[in-house]
Amino acid sequence: MAAILIVDDDTAMRDALTEAVRDLGHDAAVASSGEAALDTLDRKPVNAVLLDLRMPGMDGLEVLRRIRARRQPPPVTVLTAHATAANTIEAMRLGAFDHLTKPIGRADLARVLNSMLASIAEPPAFPSESEQGGLIGSSEAMRTVQKTIGMLADSDATVLITGETGTGKELVARAIHGHGRRGGQPFVAINCAAIPREIIESELFGHVRGAFTGAINDRAGSFQQAEGGTLFLDEIGEMDVAMQAKILRAIEEHVVTPVGGQPLPIDIRVIAATHRDLMERVRDGLFREDLFYRLHVVPIHLPALRERIADIIPLAEHFLAQAGNGKRLSAEAAAGLIRHKWPGNIRELKNAMERAAVVVRGDVVTATDLAVIVAPPATAGESVDWPDDDLPSAVARLEEMLIRRALERSNGNRAEAARLLNIHRQLLYTKMKRYGLDVSEEQTEGVGEADAKPR
Repeated sequence: MAAILIVDDDTAMRDALTEAVRDLGHDAAVASSGEAALDTLDRKPVNAVLLDLRMPGMDGLEVLRRIRARRQPPPVTVLTAHATAANTIEAMRLGAFDHLTKPIGRADLARVLNSMLASIAEPPAFPSESEQGGLIGSSEAMRTVQKTIGMLADSDATVLITGETGTGKELVARAIHGHGRRGGQPFVAINCAAIPREIIESELFGHVRGAFTGAINDRAGSFQQAEGGTLFLDEIGEMDVAMQAKILRAIEEHVVTPVGGQPLPIDIRVIAATHRDLMERVRDGLFREDLFYRLHVVPIHLPALRERIADIIPLAEHFLAQAGNGKRLSAEAAAGLIRHKWPGNIRELKNAMERAAVVVRGDVVTATDLAVIVAPPATAGESVDWPDDDLPSAVARLEEMLIRRALERSNGNRAEAARLLNIHRQLLYTKMKRYGLDVSEEQTEGVGEADAKPR
């Protein structure tokens, strides 16, 4: 039996978690505030902590900071009813074991408790504090990316970001850099596909005066420009094989040699990205296997926008808000955006919303506007009679329609339907219950679901 400390200012949530923790065979201690939680940790041994994020007075992140500063801190899982990229990344950066969204299914609670307790014998190395920031997206796929950013930001491990063109690979690289200990140092981005083969060595490693015709001055290359910070090598899969060997040496030995010059030590972190299948290029002899494994220390895959439907409307609204002219989406337009396949991913969506902000005359972007702004099939598909001025109810009806379609495609297999929708299975059960779809009590049970309030 382990001692689990539950920290939440919501009485109903504390009671629900307490009951669930005891049902799982553990002892539960409770605290209604951050100050009370720290006092409990001073007075009694605690094996793991379930910590609410938003509380009056000392908030969850500050409590997490103070717990992690202890000599032998217990693992902490942060709980919130309103997960954002910023609080997910920051919680993981500060050392949270995990970051879960309320309501919490019993299976998820059992899993995270088992994982936290198993980690006590061999505590993981957690990153330290950094400034907040974020990536937009609340789908399961993006939540995984956000957690990974938080966990690895302070390390110097090389990172390989993969994904289709336009999925935001440089944004992720900048988030890793900005949230880490190198955040105040240079971030230098190089597009390997855009630099001619004849000059890429000079661009990356620099040159000395007289090294070749036209070299009238010494020039620092990108590796030197990124000193103390991060070098982002975008489209690394397009790099010439001969240059790959020099990149590998620079990463492994922390040394670069300017063209015509002498070796120079460097202190940088390298993040690479590609839309290519690098293992396929390795098999074809177009990419060095040793460089692939040197870059592949921490892989991050960014899903295509069509695979993260839950993020489309928040992203679109964000891009419209960035324009600063107060335009909003109609219900029909929102439905059209969700139906569109977005082959250009986030970049295409961003460009579409920027066009809408410029060319739409009224305050509301309609489906008719999208027919001009976005290539088909943005407005193709089922014709649904939704009120044009009620986005929340329209999105809810679209959500129900998508859930029904996923259940039909999966022949009622809820796990498969959740996978098709790119959401957690417990969230699917919760939404099925909300829309009156067929789901058993056992499946819908989530800790604190009925009483959870936005936090």
